[in-house]
Order: sequence, then structure tokens, then C-alpha cells
Amino acid sequence: MKAARWHGVKDIRVEDVDKPEPGPGEVQLKVAWTGICGSDLHEYLVGPIFIPVAENHPLSHDKAPVTMGHEYCGTVTGLGAGVQDLALGDRVAIEPIFACGTCPACRDGKYNLCDKLGFVGLSGGHGGFAAFSVVPARMVHKIPDSLSLEQGALIEPSAVALHAVRLSNIKAGDTAAVFGAGPIGLLVVEALRVAGAGQIHVVEPSEVRRKKALELGASSALDPTECDVVSTIRAATGGVHVAFEVTGVPQVLSQCIDSTRYDGQTMIVSIWEKEASFQPNTVVLKERELKGSIAYRNVYPAVMELMTQGYFSADKLVTKRIDIDDIVAEGFETLVADKSQVKILVKAPD
Repeated sequence: MKAARWHGVKDIRVEDVDKPEPGPGEVQLKVAWTGICGSDLHEYLVGPIFIPVAENHPLSHDKAPVTMGHEYCGTVTGLGAGVQDLALGDRVAIEPIFACGTCPACRDGKYNLCDKLGFVGLSGGHGGFAAFSVVPARMVHKIPDSLSLEQGALIEPSAVALHAVRLSNIKAGDTAAVFGAGPIGLLVVEALRVAGAGQIHVVEPSEVRRKKALELGASSALDPTECDVVSTIRAATGGVHVAFEVTGVPQVLSQCIDSTRYDGQTMIVSIWEKEASFQPNTVVLKERELKGSIAYRNVYPAVMELMTQGYFSADKLVTKRIDIDDIVAEGFETLVADKSQVKILVKAPD
């Protein structure tokens, strides 16, 4: 079968690989759609970040080259021994977290903080940029009949956004700022609407993405190349209760902190390619808080329920659909060059 595999920086190849078969406790699915994630783009441009190269990942037991793709869904085509509550033909979304189950975080139920954390499609395993995938049954979630398979490919990134908002201090009526209106930033805007945020101010240089943020419910969408966004946000709110950093751009971190009120919170959602600095006194003298958020835990059912209510809509967020043979030129390179793109979905090969 065809699969898109990471071999190195700017070296993703569509190759023929063996079709995976399910073992005990595993599920095989015919992949339908897979989204290209910002994490995938980081791996393409400057990796490896999550991708194991020198040694096999301790849970996937794989190393590069790896089949990429972790935002994916499909239809069940095979069940390994012992798998229950699933049937051939079920439409499913994959929660692609590798977790050991035995470290202190896992024992505490916080499996996304596992000491050996990994992701299918990044840390190894049978990723979604392929015709078929095999995963442990615990990663599989049935998709409600009312949701399309395209919608199913947005469950994973929507879970990232909803988890970050749930983890934050935001309360109904509070003010928020979202720095970065890429796919995750836009999903954070929607998750903030779910949480009842009173004002949501978005900072984003792309005009297309700013317009999209307003369509999704942002109170304002500011161009950081045209105004002092911190002053503008503070003038409108007196300082927001929570700022979400969703760019991974080092100089933006201090802007997020400065945009918050006394005892405000900055939620760091991005995965970073390099270090970022800030003046600690801006945190100390106002008793502000910095908090990180990685992936998600126990949130897929809530995401799918919100999707049935119209949130996190693929119709609003998907800007391009491509075939796997075009994944580099029309996918990764397009996302590098064209900041008007939001979410690009890759159609699985037959």
C-alpha cells in the first residue's frame, strides 16, 4: 500500500509498504482522511522533534523512517483477538497517544503526560498518511452517525484546543486573547465560545485567517504588523484573564504575558522549535501564571458531542483536500508558502 513516510528534514516520500494486519487487541482501519498538523510541519521543516531517529521509541518500538499522520479517521476493516465493542464497518477516529500506563502520570490518569509519551504518526506506528492503519483498540473512538468522515479528521486537533481551554482558568464571561489563528488557534476560539468567554481577541498577520477568526466568533482580529497588539488588547479589556500562545514564535510569548491582567494566565499550547525568553518580573510583579498544555486526555467524547451541535465544523475550517501523491507539493509546501490555508486534509489512497 502507499504511505507517506518521514526520512529527514524536507524528505517525505510516498512509498509502497506492507499493509499492516491487526494482532491481539488491535484494530485495522481503512483510512479515510488525515489532516496535516502543525506538528507534522515542524517535523518536515526542522525535525526530528518527536520522531525517533537514533533509537527506537520505547513504546512504538519504531524509528525513522516513519509513516506520518496522526489526525485521522476511517472505517474498521479488521479486529484482532479479544477486541470487543467494535464491528467491521464502524466509522472511527483515532486518539493517537502512546502511553506506558505505569508511570506516575499514567497511574494518575494523566496519560498525556506519560514519561514515554509518543504519538502514532510521529513516534512510529502505522500513521494515517496511508491506505490502512493498525492501532491498539484503546485508541479507537466510534464516530456518531451524524458526523461525516471529514469531520472525523478534525476530532484530534479539536481535542487539543478543547483540552487547553479546559485546563485554563477561563470562566464564563472572562476575557481571552488568542495569539495565532492557524488551525489550533481557530479551534481554541471555538472552544472559548463553548466555555462562555465574554471577549476573544485574536492576533494573526494573515488577513484570511483573521476573517476566519471573526467568522468563528472572535470579538476582534488584530494584525500585529499594523498595531501594538498588547496596547490594543489592554485598552479593550484592561488585560485579559487568559492569553493562549498558539504560534511557537519566540517573541510572541512576552506579548501574551503582557496582554494579561494582574494574576492573569498565559496558556502555552505550541510545540517549539527553539527557546523563547521573557522578563520574569512581568510575571512576578503581577502574580501571573504560565501553564503548558500538551495534546489531550479523556476529551474525545466531549469533542464529538460538541461537533454534533455545530462546533469545530469541517465546512468552515478545511480549506484544501489533496491526494497522498501530492502531499509534499500541495500539502507541506503549500502550508509553508500560503498562510491563507487553514486545514489541509489528505485523502487516503485506495
